[in-house]
Amino acid sequence: MGGGSGGHVTPVAAVIAEIKRQAPSAEVRFWCDRKFAREAKATMHQQHPDVSVHTIISGKFRRYHNLSLWRQLVNVRTIVLPNIIDSFKIAAGTLESVYKLLRWKPDVVFAKGGFVCLPAGVAARVLGIPLVIHDSDTHAGLTSRILSRWAVSIGTGAPLENYSYPKAKTHFVGIPVATGLAPVSKQKQTELQKQFGMDSTRPLVVVTGGGLGAKRINDTTVAVIDNLLSICNVFLVTGSAQYDSLKDVTKHYSKSQFRIEPHVPSSEFVQALAAADIVVSRAGATTMLEMAALAKPTILIPNARLTGGHQVKNARAYEKGRAAVVLSEEELVVSPNLLVDTIGSLLHNPKELQRLASSVHAFATPHAARDMAALVIAARKR
Repeated sequence: MGGGSGGHVTPVAAVIAEIKRQAPSAEVRFWCDRKFAREAKATMHQQHPDVSVHTIISGKFRRYHNLSLWRQLVNVRTIVLPNIIDSFKIAAGTLESVYKLLRWKPDVVFAKGGFVCLPAGVAARVLGIPLVIHDSDTHAGLTSRILSRWAVSIGTGAPLENYSYPKAKTHFVGIPVATGLAPVSKQKQTELQKQFGMDSTRPLVVVTGGGLGAKRINDTTVAVIDNLLSICNVFLVTGSAQYDSLKDVTKHYSKSQFRIEPHVPSSEFVQALAAADIVVSRAGATTMLEMAALAKPTILIPNARLTGGHQVKNARAYEKGRAAVVLSEEELVVSPNLLVDTIGSLLHNPKELQRLASSVHAFATPHAARDMAALVIAARKR
């Protein structure tokens, strides 16, 4: 189970592929939250059409890294009231999960992360079903911290010094990505650009805010699109919320130079990343590992509002390793052309692009899905 964004679904798909390889007779079902169900089903069914996808009621506890505790407590309409409502959703989701687990009687529950995992993880604990969890971010999430006390095994996306989980049952495996994800040749990159209908004689920049999109990244990109198109082609993945309005605003641009999509299924999204000369992205752990596996020069724009500042910490780790360029959202709001200047500077410096590609590739963990699947299968034997 996993959800809240594609960053939780694509690693599950990679682990399922390895489970099928290591235990061919295994039956697998996938649970996700209702809000992200459409995207999750598309991603899962594209890779595993035989895996049934189910939704459960779930809620999240809103905490914002860039707001003081006092400002959050007085923000009744957008923080306090939704948290109260979602606490009832979590309770309902737990009861729903107990019912569904009693009907299915699984041998193991694997929680990849996201708020949807809390009710089902609690239900697994109540019913005595072995629970295995994986935490991608360098900052442990609240759901994972709660479930870790009951998990029989814990996999992490970053080295163990970033976590306070019990060392005896915690394993650094990396972040599961699709098997075979690797850098592509220049010829293959050109073929992929043509496949997406892009002019392959110009450099391509892919801009993505993750499965749900990122308003500030979308707004910045569209605000400077004329300047960007003077130096490169752009493939913008907006998320569903802004797609219609942004498509209408940008409909007069040549499709061979500017492509806009609300969502791209995971296998096509990987191909889009592989086609890119530069990727502009949020600092979600899964997307970052996909770019590491593909050795893609990357500009990270972390979401500073997220709980615990985990995207900021993710980005900082890559910046420290000189494996990515990190830009602040606040700076881009004030000066959106900073994005154009940064992309232009990289495109005019092939040596720096190559250095970034080599440095980010060092973060790749090609055996993460295999190792995580082994932990899930081993839990069944306990």
